[in-house]
Amino acid sequence: MFDTLSQRLSKTVQDLRGRGRITEENIGETLREVRMALLEADVALPVVRSFIDTVKQKALGAEVATSLTPGQVFVSIIHRELVELMGGARAGFELRAQPPYVVLLAGLQGAGKTTTAAKLARWLIESQRRRVLLVSTDVRRPAAILQLERLAAQVGADFFPGDAARPPAEIAQQALERARTGVYDVLIVDTAGRLHLDAALMDEVREIDRAVAAHERLFVVDSMAGQDAVNAARAFGEALELTGVILTKADGDARGGAALSVRQVTGRPIVFVGVGEKPDALQPFDPERMAGRILGMGDVVALVEQVQGQIDAGEAERLARKMAKGQGFDFYDLRSQLEQVQKLGGLGALMDKLPTQMTRGAQAPNAEQGDRDLRRQVAIINSMTHRERRRPEVIDGSRRRRIAAGAGVQVQDVNRLLKQFTEMQRMMKSMKGGKLRRMLGAFKGGMPPGFPRP
Repeated sequence: MFDTLSQRLSKTVQDLRGRGRITEENIGETLREVRMALLEADVALPVVRSFIDTVKQKALGAEVATSLTPGQVFVSIIHRELVELMGGARAGFELRAQPPYVVLLAGLQGAGKTTTAAKLARWLIESQRRRVLLVSTDVRRPAAILQLERLAAQVGADFFPGDAARPPAEIAQQALERARTGVYDVLIVDTAGRLHLDAALMDEVREIDRAVAAHERLFVVDSMAGQDAVNAARAFGEALELTGVILTKADGDARGGAALSVRQVTGRPIVFVGVGEKPDALQPFDPERMAGRILGMGDVVALVEQVQGQIDAGEAERLARKMAKGQGFDFYDLRSQLEQVQKLGGLGALMDKLPTQMTRGAQAPNAEQGDRDLRRQVAIINSMTHRERRRPEVIDGSRRRRIAAGAGVQVQDVNRLLKQFTEMQRMMKSMKGGKLRRMLGAFKGGMPPGFPRP
């Protein structure tokens, strides 16, 4: 979402390199570039003005340590101010009240409230170990009720089937009673949206809020909405006492202005960010880590958390044992590793969380091409027989043509994969036994738990 903004801001500090001090003269052009980058990212004009004034005030005359360059000092100032702009220290999402804890989702139609309700339920179930009940009060769009019911089944939450002929506030109140008698920890109320702001929408959402006395009133906003997101945020902020914001579709090509503007307009923190269509594509929002990504510093912490949550530790340990014993690395092992990368969202998702200097330049891999190659390689391996995967040396010319036809690729693609596999196999053999143990032992803490000992 922040690719363009990140590129512009990373480029603006280049002119400051080699300067011994930050002055009004040598940051003037840089601040103009920062201003243009923020405006191009659809950040609201009042927010841009306030941000630039604050950065300028703190940057002028800032001392440059001997170990730092003016560019580094300036980036650190921008980083701190971006963190403050997006909410300061991470607010988090904590269930402090007596259950059932009521979460009300509000926003315009198309912002993704229904799918966000299901994603939030899944997060609460898996991360917080809570029992969740979902209810839809969108009586004008019956498909929304059916959609939420099906999504609830997918994520393991229960669903309250309200009567679409009843008023939305009454449906919400009935769901609250069900949550109390059913000993649920959390009730998530999905409200109706409109294509545009209108008085009827605001009156309805206020009635629902009064009926259930919501503990959390979260404004769901499409990150691709641009300035419209700011207008909607202001209107909902006046109608409801919002407690937080959920930013959806952050994995798209939006310019990121909504994330930098909505919090400033509503005065409420962004608590979650949606990063895809899948039920698990919802992440707690961390302003400090997001600011790092905007400035091209990456988000290695998020990458580590993603690996821990999605990588099969048992499979990784099995491969490590195989390498340590010098046993043959075959195409089953390679396919397993490629599928693990796909689980993490592909090469593009991994590169998005790495620092800019690692993912740009002449030697940097192309994420889109890399993901295509990865899918092609998995298709080639799937076209092999069991014997071919276990014993790649039996793959002759006729087998290569058959594998290529089965995978829908050229024979040259099969040859390229076989060559890469041979090189990997040779590397695996060279790492067996004591050499691998010595390499792992060089790291602090020695070999990981469960790793075979001599």
